[in-house]
Amino acid sequence: MTKLLGVAWWEYSEKIKSKAFIISLVLLPAVVTALVVVPTLFVSRSETGAKHIGIVDETGLYGPALAAMLKDRLLLPDGSPGFPAEVFSQPPPGDILPVLLSIDSMVLAGRIEGYFVLSSPVGDLVEAQYRTNNPANVRLQEKIVPLLREAVMAVKLKMRGIDPGLVSEFGQSVRLRTFRISPGGVTQETAFEQTFFSVYMYMMMLFFIILTSGQLLVRSMLEEKSSRIVELLLSSVSSEELMAGKIVGLGGLGLTQMMLWGSFAYVVGRISGMAVIPLPNALLLGVYFILGYLLYAAVFVTAGAPLSTEQEAQQVTSLFSLGLIVPLGLSLPVMQDPESTLSVVLTMIPVFTPMMMAIRIPLGLPPLPEIVASLGLLGLSVILTMRLAGKVFSASVLLTGKRLSLRELRSIVKNT
Repeated sequence: MTKLLGVAWWEYSEKIKSKAFIISLVLLPAVVTALVVVPTLFVSRSETGAKHIGIVDETGLYGPALAAMLKDRLLLPDGSPGFPAEVFSQPPPGDILPVLLSIDSMVLAGRIEGYFVLSSPVGDLVEAQYRTNNPANVRLQEKIVPLLREAVMAVKLKMRGIDPGLVSEFGQSVRLRTFRISPGGVTQETAFEQTFFSVYMYMMMLFFIILTSGQLLVRSMLEEKSSRIVELLLSSVSSEELMAGKIVGLGGLGLTQMMLWGSFAYVVGRISGMAVIPLPNALLLGVYFILGYLLYAAVFVTAGAPLSTEQEAQQVTSLFSLGLIVPLGLSLPVMQDPESTLSVVLTMIPVFTPMMMAIRIPLGLPPLPEIVASLGLLGLSVILTMRLAGKVFSASVLLTGKRLSLRELRSIVKNT
């Protein structure tokens, strides 16, 4: 154990001072800030200027009602209309193309943002087209389309002698607030987006840490094998102690990253008003993270030990990185029903356990027998895989200039 801890401390102290670790330490917060925080700020900001909208109404019924709603409902912070609308003259039947071409030129010249074309091809069905040179502006469409539906309904009600004012009364949206019930009668308001973001953050942190540390492990083995340093190391420690020490040392490195990134996520969550995972659940997630990291690192070592070139190492790490995406693809069905048979079965598969528990624990602590069973299977898998990694590494070092055959690998696995 003393030798194992010595190797672990050497790996930890050497790697934590490297430029690669420092870069990876700030990489994820920078990526999250660039991909999540910054776009959210832009999306949530208020409109600062009016956008002029055109309306071509072939029916001659709905254009004025829509223009009035746009003028009265969608206002800028200073109280002025945010989407002033212009209703163009009703085009002659069957001769709308020249009108559309004329208004298209206004859009291209920047005089209007876009325009709606309203028609009624069958019965009282209303068909709407939105023509613009910027179809990516979905925020505008999200604001105007509900008003278009309301305007059509108001006109139809008025034609049937019903007060259009009822539209506003009957069309009020229902606001649903979700509360999480915790033991002890404690309730906390939450939402799907908040839960998904916290789960997604945890899974992405684990993914980045495993990816970067796995690459460090494989490259470290290649360097030591090529420089023959490993032969000196194996004269002092066994191959199992050497591999276990490397994995534990880089596990401490990963835990350091996780703590720093977790602190970053906590600050972001507090600033954005998102729900924070209770401390006991966070500690349990930390246990799953450590065991999961050790398992994934041992798998990387087992796969990378027989390799002899940098190109092979890149291929192997890329392949295993793709495998880590599988739990991300399974996250949504597990999140929707964390107590389903599928969720429980996936939880008991060691390579999926850390990711699945990262989804289930924030939604509600699983039953104690499932926690104990999953931790037991995960811990046993870590021990067996670390032993296997040491034996594969030892065999690959002894067979200098020769690759391990499949028969030899099977023999090593049987004797583990």
